[in-house]
Order: sequence, then structure tokens, then C-alpha cells
Amino acid sequence: MVTDRSFKVILMGDGAVGKTTLINRYTTGVFTARTSMTIGVDFRVKKITIQDKVISLQLWDFMGEERFRKVLPVYVAGADGGIFMFDLTRYDTFKNIKNWTEVIKECVDEQENPLPMVLVGGKSDLAFIKAVESFYGKKLAEDNPFFISYVECSSKTGENVDLIFETIAKAMLKREGLIKTN
Repeated sequence: MVTDRSFKVILMGDGAVGKTTLINRYTTGVFTARTSMTIGVDFRVKKITIQDKVISLQLWDFMGEERFRKVLPVYVAGADGGIFMFDLTRYDTFKNIKNWTEVIKECVDEQENPLPMVLVGGKSDLAFIKAVESFYGKKLAEDNPFFISYVECSSKTGENVDLIFETIAKAMLKREGLIKTN
């Protein structure tokens, strides 16, 4: 299988929001309840086909602890798209999305052809202790031109996991002029 294009996708958000679990679920199809804190950057690759284009998604999982954010510019360099993730059961992680977007805006030249970014609310399977209602996630995505979409997901059940990566893949292909439709 010949790859038509490789894309670097960065995942960002506070620690313990589920970034590593999301990537594990997407790349292996398996939910892992216990993961250790990401130290530095974790890197995974998955090939997918979108509208007859075979693409390689290089998924970069950045550590979420604030003390490591000074290395973020190196991590973001060369990115084609991104996923900003928060934990639906922890309001503070939603509130901190603004901090993450500010850091990225300093690292990426968004003048003419902005990077597609998806806002993700994780742990939707824990709706009974939800601290951020869907309305607020949708509103943040709509009010911020930085985001192309808002998706709630559960790495545990697999709900919307594929949708997140298909959405970002289509947006990156469209940005490169390789496909014309959503």
C-alpha cells in the first residue's frame, strides 16, 4: 500500500484527560484503563484511506503537565493538524483549553492557511459525573476559528474515536487540495 501523504497530528491538553488512551484505542482498537503519564512525547502511526487517498497519520501525544510547555514549540513544528482534548468530568481541563490554544497560536503561523484543529471532550461514558455540558464544548468550537469541529468521545466504549481522526484527516487533505468535499 503506497502512502499518498503523511500528516503530523499533535494531541494536546492537560494531563490525565485521556490523550494516550484515545491514541491507544484508535491505533490498536483496545481500551487500556491504566496508562502511565506521558514523559516527553509519545508517537504512533496509523494508515487510513480517505476518498481513495492512503494517508499516514503520525500521532504525537504531548505531555500535559504545565511544567513541560516550554518545549511545545519544538513539538508543534511541522504539524499539519491537531486535537485539543479535555476531560468532560473535570471543568478545569475545559477551562485550560484557552491556555493551550494561546501557546499554539504563538508556535504556528496561521495567516493564510490555518491548521485544522478538532476540540474533543473525552470520557463521555462518564456522563453521570459530567462537569462540562455539550453546549459549552460546541460553543467554544463555534466561537473560536481555531477549531473546525467539536466531538465528544469515549475511549472506553469506542464512541466517536474513529470520527475524530477521520474529521482531522479529511480537513488536512482538503487543506492540501487533495480532496474537495468534507
